[in-house]
Amino acid sequence: MLKIGIILGSTRPGRNGEVVANWVRDLAVKRGDAEYEIVDLKDFELGNLDEPQHPATGIYEHERTKRWSAKISSLDAFLIVTPEYNNSYPGGLKNALDFLYTEWNNKVAGFVGYGVDGAPRAISHLRHVLGLLSVATVSNQVGLSIHTDFADGFKPADHHEDRLNLVLDQVHAWGTALQPLRV
Repeated sequence: MLKIGIILGSTRPGRNGEVVANWVRDLAVKRGDAEYEIVDLKDFELGNLDEPQHPATGIYEHERTKRWSAKISSLDAFLIVTPEYNNSYPGGLKNALDFLYTEWNNKVAGFVGYGVDGAPRAISHLRHVLGLLSVATVSNQVGLSIHTDFADGFKPADHHEDRLNLVLDQVHAWGTALQPLRV
């Protein structure tokens, strides 16, 4: 069974990402096709990239980096929950990606974005960076609007569940197809 991490990409106080990540997990678990877990960047306290060796070496000095490496290594695929800040994704998420290299390779990622118009630019930027880390990205994505899906608490429109299932279908298919490359 695939292990899929739902990466909560914001560490900001008062973030909307927690409720979104929980919504993703709750819907994903119902499928019964993989193990899903939330991976909250806040729990790893990575700070700014401060490892003296290049991430491609896999030589880490700091315990927090070793914990982060072990977590990402243990996963087959990812759903990245990201806000859009100033037309891109948060610096903390970029930093978390940069801490590692081979741990990301030959895996797949799907996206659930939220913001003024669903975080399309943040997701586009993530696709580019993840490609450089040898992470395949799926074509479908979920874009939640602060104006409609968060207008009175978090109440995503019904069509987002259908879209999320398309993303999950693709992540599962690609995660399975890439398994031989991760052995």
